[in-house]
Amino acid sequence: MTTLYRNMDKAALDAAYNNSAAVTNSAALMAGFEERSAVSRALPGAVLGLRYGPAERHLIDYFPAERPGPLVIFVHGGFWQMRAKEGFSYIAQAMVPHGLHVALVGHTLAPGATLGTIVQEVKNAIGYLKVHAASYGGDASRMVATGWSAGGHVAAMCLDEPGVVAGMAISGIYDLEPMRLSYVNDKLGLTQPDVADLSPMKLALSDKPLVVAYGEAELPEMQRQSQEFFDLRRSAGKPGELVSLPGLNHFTILEELGNPDGRQIGALRRLIA
Repeated sequence: MTTLYRNMDKAALDAAYNNSAAVTNSAALMAGFEERSAVSRALPGAVLGLRYGPAERHLIDYFPAERPGPLVIFVHGGFWQMRAKEGFSYIAQAMVPHGLHVALVGHTLAPGATLGTIVQEVKNAIGYLKVHAASYGGDASRMVATGWSAGGHVAAMCLDEPGVVAGMAISGIYDLEPMRLSYVNDKLGLTQPDVADLSPMKLALSDKPLVVAYGEAELPEMQRQSQEFFDLRRSAGKPGELVSLPGLNHFTILEELGNPDGRQIGALRRLIA
């Protein structure tokens, strides 16, 4: 057996990060989120398809609160190579009642773009919102970068963008080395320099507060990534909170994100307060 990473061979490493295979009803769960999102997108006030760049997916969906207030920017997951912002619009229904404006950002998928390009696209979207959010009531000086799974990685990479005051990374990837060595890289095409340049755990740590959230029923590697990233930040004296959610896996944690009284929404409100 040839070990590649943490005493795992290729097959074991692939399984350690195959969230869809680990959660047998993941497709049904995602379909449910998409149905709920379709309802959210049809609500009055939703502003769909704001264009921040020239590519097909350079679009933002904006869900305003009733009054001017802080803006939560959400980046979807899918290992940077699948899914779309449209399937996550349902989270707005949990956040808007708390006075939080919500913007869901689309980006090009790998292999159509490198990971470096994807991160830059999301930064460009944040720059667009910094200029235009006020038109919809969002406070561009109080933006929070959030995301799930691969989007959690991107959110962590965007903490120091102008106007971003804090972040929440949910079930994210913070060391890209196992991605480079696993099946995920078939489309992502990461190199060793990419790992060094794009892994939040290997970069200078932001001084801005970051909530790191994960489910205690997630794959052990996913839990480890969150725990070690938070521990690294805490050891460096960086502000933030670790939110570990009992019984939730990589997909049911999204159910909790849609709960207006859930721990993730509570952590978001504390960040902004």
